[in-house]
Amino acid sequence: MAAASAIKAIHQTMLRAAQPARFVELSGMLIPWVAALGAAMFVAGLVDGLALSPPDYQQGETVRIMYMHVPAAWMGLFVYALVAGLGGLGLVGGHPLAFAAARAAAPLGAMFTAVCLITGSLWGKPMWGAWWVWDARLTSMLLLLFLYFGHIALSRAFDDPRRGDKAAAVLGLVGCVNLPIVKFSVDWWNTLHQPASVMKLGGPAIDPSMLWPLLLMAAAFKLIFFALWLVRTRTEVVGARLRAAASRSRMEGER
Repeated sequence: MAAASAIKAIHQTMLRAAQPARFVELSGMLIPWVAALGAAMFVAGLVDGLALSPPDYQQGETVRIMYMHVPAAWMGLFVYALVAGLGGLGLVGGHPLAFAAARAAAPLGAMFTAVCLITGSLWGKPMWGAWWVWDARLTSMLLLLFLYFGHIALSRAFDDPRRGDKAAAVLGLVGCVNLPIVKFSVDWWNTLHQPASVMKLGGPAIDPSMLWPLLLMAAAFKLIFFALWLVRTRTEVVGARLRAAASRSRMEGER
């Protein structure tokens, strides 16, 4: 009984926080703290990864690209799953804040995915001798970027924003098929891309001197994303309220 009451209380709290006016208030309080913590962790991660961690015995100094490349790849996958989930929530529950949050997150996910592809190319040139190869991991990651672009375009392709949000949500859900392909492509096919070395059975295969700055950068990327996401979602909500108020004013003026 106590557990059920606690779950109900948490659910009601989440519903209240999801109300547009309440969200604007809460996000305004959270953004400075999340942004400051993310920036501090990013600087610490850069110093640790670029200056304090040792070079790799095979890759040399080139391994330092990993501290940007890997967290960006993780974020590209995480944000797309979030966008798809928010779109599904909007389709099922019809809550406008879910669609607004999905619209706000998609460009950020595209940014992280682009950073992943660019840094991967910078690493690939000295390691593979080519800026790009049609490797399964690289190709599926490029497809993820195009899915982001499709979501962004569809959400803005209709005069009725709700139609665009629904079309983008459907694309987001269908595109989830690509997420396990990105994740497990190195296990399912013979690829040039190295296999997983952090999230694997048996524990990470990376020395702690490299693992900790990598995890620090991953946490920094996550916090920076949440700060930017809150800012963009807040802007979407405020913009929608302003457009609704302007529309009501025009209708009253026509009367």
